Amino acid sequence: MNLNTQKTHSYQNLWLATRGQRVRYANSVVFATLSNIFLMGAPLISKYAIDVITEEDFAVGHSWVLAISSWFSSEPSYVGYLLISAAIGVFATACTGICQFIRDRLSAVASEQICLQIREALFSRLHHAPNQFFDESETGDLVQRCSSDIETVRVFMHADVDEFGRAILFLGCMIPILLYFNPQLTLVSLSLMPFLIGSLMYFFYRIKDLFLITDEAEAALTTVIQENLTGIRVVQAFARQDYEQARFDKENANFREHYYKLNRTMAFFWAGGDVISLIQVALVLVVGSYFVMLDQLTIGSLFMFFTLVSIVVWRLRHLGRLVFDAGKAVVSLKRIRHILNTEEESVEEEPEKETVRGKIEFKNVTLSYGTDDRALDGINLTIEPGEFIGIVGSPGSGKSTLIRALLRLYPIDSGVISLDGQDITEVNRKWLRKRIGVVLQDPFLYSRTIEENLLVADPTAIEGRLVQATTDAAIHNAIMEFPDRYQSLIGERGVTLSGGQRQRLAIARALLKRPSVLVLDDSLSAVDTSTERFILNALNQYRSRHTVIVIAHRLTSVMHADRILYMERGKIVQMGSHDELSTVPGPYRHLCELQETDRESVLISA
Repeated sequence: MNLNTQKTHSYQNLWLATRGQRVRYANSVVFATLSNIFLMGAPLISKYAIDVITEEDFAVGHSWVLAISSWFSSEPSYVGYLLISAAIGVFATACTGICQFIRDRLSAVASEQICLQIREALFSRLHHAPNQFFDESETGDLVQRCSSDIETVRVFMHADVDEFGRAILFLGCMIPILLYFNPQLTLVSLSLMPFLIGSLMYFFYRIKDLFLITDEAEAALTTVIQENLTGIRVVQAFARQDYEQARFDKENANFREHYYKLNRTMAFFWAGGDVISLIQVALVLVVGSYFVMLDQLTIGSLFMFFTLVSIVVWRLRHLGRLVFDAGKAVVSLKRIRHILNTEEESVEEEPEKETVRGKIEFKNVTLSYGTDDRALDGINLTIEPGEFIGIVGSPGSGKSTLIRALLRLYPIDSGVISLDGQDITEVNRKWLRKRIGVVLQDPFLYSRTIEENLLVADPTAIEGRLVQATTDAAIHNAIMEFPDRYQSLIGERGVTLSGGQRQRLAIARALLKRPSVLVLDDSLSAVDTSTERFILNALNQYRSRHTVIVIAHRLTSVMHADRILYMERGKIVQMGSHDELSTVPGPYRHLCELQETDRESVLISA
């Protein structure tokens, strides 16, 4: 799913996030209103019932209740009136529950749909974000933004988004009723509510900053956990448990400290809210009792005032949880927006041609990764279709950067790179990358079966093609020794395979793709020389179909290439065949001498 700008902006704030679900939320508010009306019915009915009993006068009773009781008896009775009142109260309470159930269901469906859309938007944006974004981001932090931050938004959207409206509606429906029975006591009943609402507003603005700090501390903690789980074998191999434990303890203590400050702020709010709420209820009880003594208020009316005010006061106080969740949701949505506002890789039109011959041209190409140092500096190179090119050089010389530029993983600063005469900046990235097969030194494998990992390259490939690809990559025999063969699970990142097996499986996956250009980026470093020779001989059979580029540190991987490039500091300093370069003074000959010396020293020691 490709995101467009309009969809990205639909999550700029909580209001816009409800787009497409506002009808459900409107219906939720309707049922919340009905729930409030039925909820007020019980105290009203109780008011008349108490007045009838305490005053011993049916004249103060409700006319509806008296009319219903007359259906059962010609003479009104106190027991009958109480039973009818109780039945109406139970009915009103049941209707309150039904309306509340419908309200909860509507808000639940709306919130889940909103979060479904946000998850899809995030996942799509991450798949189309440029490589620079991931260079500047931590995996653990991104995982948290896509999981716990979305869960925070879901909780708020489900439980809280209409709770404030529900409390205000209840207050709006209650005030006219209270004013009708006693305006003076009504003013007393509402006297402290502005302070309660004001404390809610202050708490909201105060809590947002604390949540942002706490969320970032939790993200740092998540990153440490993610890194240690991913690299647990490195930690154990280097006996770094104590160091990593100390690193975790530091981030854990930092998270605890920030969460402590957050909880302390919440504790002050809850305590202050409780005090205001209790004082408000006490004022109603004390002043109302005084009015009862002056015969300005009945006991039933005092009960109604006390019950309704208690409900609305504690609901307003309960809005502290709403403010708490809203503060978290605003921060979480801001963190989610950080991903959604990331620019996508540009999408150009796909060329009409399906097949590519594999001619590659670099014309004065420079690339600097946004720094002053150039990773590629004025590269000029033409690779003919079917040519076997070897690239060598010291680490950091620009070998892998050359391939990243070809794949458009990073934008070049200047120059032109073309494939079959077509400027690659004018063609669709997906189309381009489908025609270039790349195998990295540390290839990524999914925690699935061997067959599923291979079919990533071509889901329609039949068994014969799988076997041919794995045979050419010298991995078929090893696969057949596994208990479940091609259905064997290889664990997360291929952990159950050796380094050489992972590389060979990745090569087989690339061959199955049938690319026009095949790139091996130091992906033969973990195989022995005989296996390396077998794979290279197999690749020679594909020369008519593939342009092959091999990046290596070991000369045996490239010495039979048509041409070898030696790179230093982002420049091609030597170019030619092995026979040509090894006979002239220069860095390539020096590399040959070093590796020959190393080989002889190994033979002598053996």
